[in-house]
Amino acid sequence: MPELPEVTALAADLDARLAGRVIDRLSVVAFAALKTFDPPADALHGLTIAGVSRHGKFLDIAAGDLHVVLHLARAGWIRWRDAPPPPPTGRPGKGPLAARLVLDDGTGLDITEAGTKKSLSISVVHDPADVPGVARLGPDPLDPAFTRDVFAGILAQQGRAQIKGVLRNQSLIAGIGNAYSDEILHVAKMSPFKPAAMSDDELDRLYDAVQSTLRDALARADGLAASELKSEKKSGLRVHGRTGQACPVCGDTIRQVIFADSTLQYCPTCQTGGKPLADRVLSRLLK
Repeated sequence: MPELPEVTALAADLDARLAGRVIDRLSVVAFAALKTFDPPADALHGLTIAGVSRHGKFLDIAAGDLHVVLHLARAGWIRWRDAPPPPPTGRPGKGPLAARLVLDDGTGLDITEAGTKKSLSISVVHDPADVPGVARLGPDPLDPAFTRDVFAGILAQQGRAQIKGVLRNQSLIAGIGNAYSDEILHVAKMSPFKPAAMSDDELDRLYDAVQSTLRDALARADGLAASELKSEKKSGLRVHGRTGQACPVCGDTIRQVIFADSTLQYCPTCQTGGKPLADRVLSRLLK
């Protein structure tokens, strides 16, 4: 799933391609992906795109007085198309193609989603806040207003909730997902199951890890085309997705915990005092 650094870079790439261009149509192939009906998608015809921005992990294409708000979910992506689109083949919604944004010269975007579990969402709205997922977003961790004190207040309110889940909760902090929460906790040398309420020294370490991890990833992604972002993200990860490999800091073997619909990765030496975490849904530190 693209997270804050990739969505920021993707928005910048799309903004350079789309700003000032005129929309011919938004063709929705996977009808379940379109989450709104008023205004209708055909209201986009003839509107000039003002720009592309980001809200958490949501993309926002502003055109006239409307916004096309996209959430790419776990397996969605956007591909730039330099030529008019070919006719869709197969049954609508059964392949990876979810929708096409076609400009008045035939170029545009293919919005795709791999796999059989379809979670990608497209909304056409007057205000991005009309999209429930955007309306409930917490503060952006790279906003100057996201200070150490703001972060401390969020963690204090969560008490004994596991820090991994707190970092991923979009209603608390916008933009951090499964991958970068693993990376942040590795940099901070913290167990993913540590309670959110922590000492001042631990809080300082975690806040610094949030800032450095996201800003480093953002710097690596800056200026890359959409086609390059997935590989760049993967190459920059230190523990996430690297089960069985050596930790780049200490050399210990990276372990994982499997949940119903996701996994997390961590280094026992760096994060849990050398103790492996039990690999079951209600995982706790082995004693």
